[in-house]
Amino acid sequence: MPETSEPPRSVRHAGPPAPLDAVLPAEPLGVELLPTGHPGVDAGLARLEALDGVPAEAHVAVYEDVHQRLVDTLAALDQE
Repeated sequence: MPETSEPPRSVRHAGPPAPLDAVLPAEPLGVELLPTGHPGVDAGLARLEALDGVPAEAHVAVYEDVHQRLVDTLAALDQE
């Protein structure tokens, strides 16, 4: 197979790459979150749903909050 200077088709880009400092608009993921029936878990899911279309940099704080809510919910189940 002869070598070519072109990248494989799966790696080719339609145009020049965006500059590293370019801010691309966040696109909604379109993931449907179904209620679980447990108020604490559903509240956490609602927080995740609010991230749709929000830049990734803002996700960390929400993920940490949801994680803590779920940990607290599980701990409360152990106390029952």
